[in-house]
Amino acid sequence: MKRRLITFWRIINTGVVNFMRNISLAVAAMAVMVVTLTIVLFSVVTNATFVNTITQITNKIDISVYLNDNATPAQTDELLKNLKALPNVKSVSYLSKDAALKKYIAQNAGNLQLLTAINATSNPLPATILIKPVDLNRIGEIKSFLSKPSVVALQSDQPSYSGDRKQAIDNITHATNVLRRIGVVTVMVFALICALIIFNTIQMAIFNRRDEIQIMRLLGASTTYIRGPFVVESIIYGILSAVISVLIINSAFVATSSALQASSLGLLDINYANAYFDQHFWQLLGIQLAIGIILGAVSATIATHRYLKFKTK
Repeated sequence: MKRRLITFWRIINTGVVNFMRNISLAVAAMAVMVVTLTIVLFSVVTNATFVNTITQITNKIDISVYLNDNATPAQTDELLKNLKALPNVKSVSYLSKDAALKKYIAQNAGNLQLLTAINATSNPLPATILIKPVDLNRIGEIKSFLSKPSVVALQSDQPSYSGDRKQAIDNITHATNVLRRIGVVTVMVFALICALIIFNTIQMAIFNRRDEIQIMRLLGASTTYIRGPFVVESIIYGILSAVISVLIINSAFVATSSALQASSLGLLDINYANAYFDQHFWQLLGIQLAIGIILGAVSATIATHRYLKFKTK
């Protein structure tokens, strides 16, 4: 056990020394790894922010179904029951004609001319069913149900999910889905580039130390002992790159929220993103470290296996 610990310590020490020797090569590898990990971290934070934004939008959006005055209570109850059974329906509420009128008056309390006109006539507003969807991407399921002839016969007008409002909802959901896909593709591309650069960096390090490696082979050094320092060197790349990427994202959020005095950039809620980053700092740092270490270790292992032609034992 003591011998193994000594060997392990020597591998780590040699890896650190090699990192310091090859600092110029390390900078290139770390630069790309920092970019990759920064994109990964930004994608995680922005995805959480988009989910929060969509949730807030969904909570504020409801589909209004306007009922005919001749719809019977039995028909209304049956429609409510069927709507609640739909998988994409979060909640359903019913407003009678009187309740709809009271809500309308409350919403237009400052418009005295409109209120005077409303009070001068009988209640013109229909009974209304308010539907809150679970997922805006699947809101077409609700629309399809409301388009059935038996349901359309109970309606006095088209549901509110139409025209400009429908287009606005669709634009928001489409934009968030596109941004998520772009983030995933970008991360994959930079991860591949990063792995290739680390691969080439380790290859150059092997070439520079080929005489030392040959002597170690002749002295009977094991495969693990020769490969270990290169893996340790790459892991150091990953650790430092992870820390730098976290600092970059933190600085970006601080600069955006304080220096620019911005609360949001389009769909990206800066305040929420900053709060999410602070609340999950250690988890995000752990994710970054894990990705950096795995990316570095795997790249170095493949490089040593490919170019050193180790003999298995």
